Amino acid sequence: MNKLIVTVIAMTALVGPAMAQNAERSTDDYLCKDVMRESGSNREVAIAFVHGVFIGKSGNPKFNIDLLKKQTDAFVERCLDNPGEKAMDAMAKAKQ
Repeated sequence: MNKLIVTVIAMTALVGPAMAQNAERSTDDYLCKDVMRESGSNREVAIAFVHGVFIGKSGNPKFNIDLLKKQTDAFVERCLDNPGEKAMDAMAKAKQ
């Protein structure tokens, strides 16, 4: 249930403003620079959304908080170095 709440909140914060322009978005639309341009809690929500997508795809509702923190750090570093990379691709690499 918590994962669902986090995902819904993250999706709303990440795509809410874009919905006024186009009702349908794809996770492939978001680049690292889009996530990194967010500040404070908006960036945290965007990163949580990306994590949530991967957790949802795994089919396993359990996750390790310490591992998520390490993956977040790797994701941020990768995005800073590769701002034009798709955010989902950067997270996939951070999770390896």
